[in-house]
Amino acid sequence: MEKEKDRHPATRYVWELLDEQERGAALAFNERYKEFLSLAKTERETVDYLAGRARNSGFAPLLEFGRLKAGDRVYLIGRGKIMAMAIIGSEPLEKGLNIIGAHVDAPRLDLKPKPLYEEAGLALLKTHYYGGIKKYQWVAIPLALHGVVVKGDGRVISLVIGENGADPVFTIADLLPHLAKDQMEKKMSEAVTGEALNILVGGLPVDDREAKERVKKVVLEHLGRYYGIHEDDFVSAELEAVPAWPARDVGFDRSLIGGYGQDDRSSVFTALEALCEQREVRRTAVALFADKEEIGSTGNTGMHSVFMVNFIAEIAGRCLPQYSDLALRRILNNSRAISADVTAGLNPSYPEVMDKLNAPLLGCGVVISKYTGARGKSGASDAHPEFVAFIRGLFDREGVIWQTGELGKVDQGGGGTIAYLMARHGMDVLDCGVPLLGMHSPFEVASKLDVYMAYKGFRAFFRNAD
Repeated sequence: MEKEKDRHPATRYVWELLDEQERGAALAFNERYKEFLSLAKTERETVDYLAGRARNSGFAPLLEFGRLKAGDRVYLIGRGKIMAMAIIGSEPLEKGLNIIGAHVDAPRLDLKPKPLYEEAGLALLKTHYYGGIKKYQWVAIPLALHGVVVKGDGRVISLVIGENGADPVFTIADLLPHLAKDQMEKKMSEAVTGEALNILVGGLPVDDREAKERVKKVVLEHLGRYYGIHEDDFVSAELEAVPAWPARDVGFDRSLIGGYGQDDRSSVFTALEALCEQREVRRTAVALFADKEEIGSTGNTGMHSVFMVNFIAEIAGRCLPQYSDLALRRILNNSRAISADVTAGLNPSYPEVMDKLNAPLLGCGVVISKYTGARGKSGASDAHPEFVAFIRGLFDREGVIWQTGELGKVDQGGGGTIAYLMARHGMDVLDCGVPLLGMHSPFEVASKLDVYMAYKGFRAFFRNAD
């Protein structure tokens, strides 16, 4: 009979390796994860959730501290869409930090600055899709609107419409198959264009038959009456259309979770929980939650910004006897990091896009990826084997079920993470995360056990990676 130690990691099913107590813990953990997914559908909502969880776990705003000491728990938020948390360790900062970086944004539809118009007796909102999506997946599904509208006087109006059972929802109407001959002869990437992703938001006209754009006027009256929003306020709004459904169990056995935004909020939640659970750490532990990864990590809330370095500099200035740029550079260079991001699991309906020997399987544990990138490893960090061995050994010692994986066949495509942006500071970085089916779709699927193993691996990294 084949011995467990002789089996390839990708065939070690997590469920069969857990005792009854840990199986229960894994399932309970995922109930909280589902609640998080259902609540946090935008970057701002995610950061708000993180901040609340941080405060409840004893973290306080970093800038409120003078000096820092071992055991202090701090956080910093930037523009409401990027956040970092840290527990100060007992060892000197110069020895480096343990950093886990994830991203809070997800593919979606953003409203344009001038979105509202009327056509054919209907009111619609024009959108600009964000991140890499299959546009046809976003039609004929219920959508909710989330976000903020900032008035000219600076007042901020927060909106969530479509999540409550009593709320209306919105949708993008598709073309009926009876008249879709030309559409269905197009390539899938062209069957639904970006400019056709227009959201249906109204269909009643005002009573005044002499008025122009009578249906649009009803929508504007509704927005003004119930939310205090006028048409010119859209230009300073950040409104996102997201799927209007909660995260749900998938499968007769309820072993899977389906929901929107698991790329990369599965990493966000697991890293958050792993950090909050720590009481004392030797090396200072940092969880970083960045924005804009899906569009290249740009802007002052993405990983191309100075937010992470500024956060660590603020900590160094409160810990070191004498702060210097050289000391900061040494701290960064001596740090170790996990770029926590999802990867593609093997889809049994489309096995041809994967190299089966290097394809992650759902239910077989968290995935470590030496590199990501596209084709010739373009955009990859490509971790050194010494660091891969370090993480591998750590996970094995801590009972973390893991597997390796690549994002598809070499010439099939690929994708990147924030790993290379962390590595540019000199630190060792390895990609690690949950395998998904249907990544970037409105309903991504993950194994509950892989999510739990990600949490367990991140917990081990914060606690023992010294």
